[in-house]
Amino acid sequence: MLTILGKPTRKNGQFCDGVSRRSFLKIGGMALGGISLPDVLRAETESQSGSNHKAIINIYLPGGPSHIDLWDPKPDAPKEIRGEFSPIKTNVPGIEICELFPRMATMMDKFIPVRSISDADGRHDAYQCMTGRKFGSRQPPGGWPAAGAFVSKLQGPVNSAVPANVALMYKTGNGTWGEPGTGGFLGVQHSPFNLVGRKARSSPENMVLQGITLERLRDRVKLQQAFDTFRREADTSGLMESMDVYSEQAMNILTTSRLADALDLSKEDPQILARYGKSIETFQRDGAPPMIENFCLARRLVEAGARFVSLNYSRWDWHGPDGMNFPKSREEFPLLDQGLSALVTDLHERGLDKNVSVVVWGEFGRTPKINQNNSRDHWPKVSCAMLAGGGMRTGQVIGKTNRKGEFASDRPVKFQEVFATLYQKAGLDLNGTRIFDTSGTPQYLVDQGIEPMREVI
Repeated sequence: MLTILGKPTRKNGQFCDGVSRRSFLKIGGMALGGISLPDVLRAETESQSGSNHKAIINIYLPGGPSHIDLWDPKPDAPKEIRGEFSPIKTNVPGIEICELFPRMATMMDKFIPVRSISDADGRHDAYQCMTGRKFGSRQPPGGWPAAGAFVSKLQGPVNSAVPANVALMYKTGNGTWGEPGTGGFLGVQHSPFNLVGRKARSSPENMVLQGITLERLRDRVKLQQAFDTFRREADTSGLMESMDVYSEQAMNILTTSRLADALDLSKEDPQILARYGKSIETFQRDGAPPMIENFCLARRLVEAGARFVSLNYSRWDWHGPDGMNFPKSREEFPLLDQGLSALVTDLHERGLDKNVSVVVWGEFGRTPKINQNNSRDHWPKVSCAMLAGGGMRTGQVIGKTNRKGEFASDRPVKFQEVFATLYQKAGLDLNGTRIFDTSGTPQYLVDQGIEPMREVI
């Protein structure tokens, strides 16, 4: 497996070896456990490329962000519930969000706050945001595929240079926050192709190439040496039997300018990149780093041919004795506001807003009542999401919680309903598609009876 764009570090925006993030190539194990790039390419020969390049960007906020403090303010609730922030009006009459999202407020007609997600599993992991299903639900043989795996299986790659299902998911200290899901019963060839590196302390199994820059990705001699080294290591662990024709194609992915250019932010218009804000290249405790520029990378990957891009962004679990909920909100919310508004603006300016859907969410919400540490605890009863693009009917709110933000009082929404909506907007046939698992049992993109959110279709 190959990983491009090495991990952020904790020292001056460089890696521990002094190589900057944008000039780093790491070849090692994919975050999917055992998948090789040739496996991805082998699948390409077995599927047809989709004729209509629809895409989905799935932004996961690890740790469970507070629904009340983000996009479902409760100004009429008691102080111990409404918190420290005030709501602000948006450009859509009747929709208010937290005052720390002024950019999004001016373009709320391009967003859809979903305020009533009500079937959170309650687990501290990315599983439900990647698959739509509860971890404890009955699993088919091989397990449930991540959403991007379904897209990869049914639509195939747009071109040979970029896998259909890619991820910008950092390996986190809390491992469940860095898992982009797998191909499940669809097979490893449809698992997410992860494009970012791991923390130094968790990567002893990876072979790292020092000093390989994006400008030198076309140096086939050095790449061949890297593959030869990886082959020797992989052979000893049984991951790869030989370097066949698909391995040659794997090298072509790296030496083809399409993927390399998509990952090279120095090729982005500086004025557009500046809209997103500056990334913080340090991991947030056991979470992901606030790499806000990865929102721009996600857009660039879609333009290069990716159909599904998953990424984890920062860390949103702030309820400990340090009482960091409100101070951390003041740090994190403005950057998220800037990055998300920049992404959606870009999609509209480039004419991608009809074809590219965006979802932003976490695994659950936060307790309405503020605890003794001036923070909010886990609250699976209700959580929120933000949707944009995809030709959806934006400028409306889906669902409602009660006055104290405790539960959905109107239009409860399931994770699978959100995925059903994203699948349909990506061009997948929910009712006519069934895929047989390894036991020969037919499976569906979402559970029978689950429909897209008709309000936005």
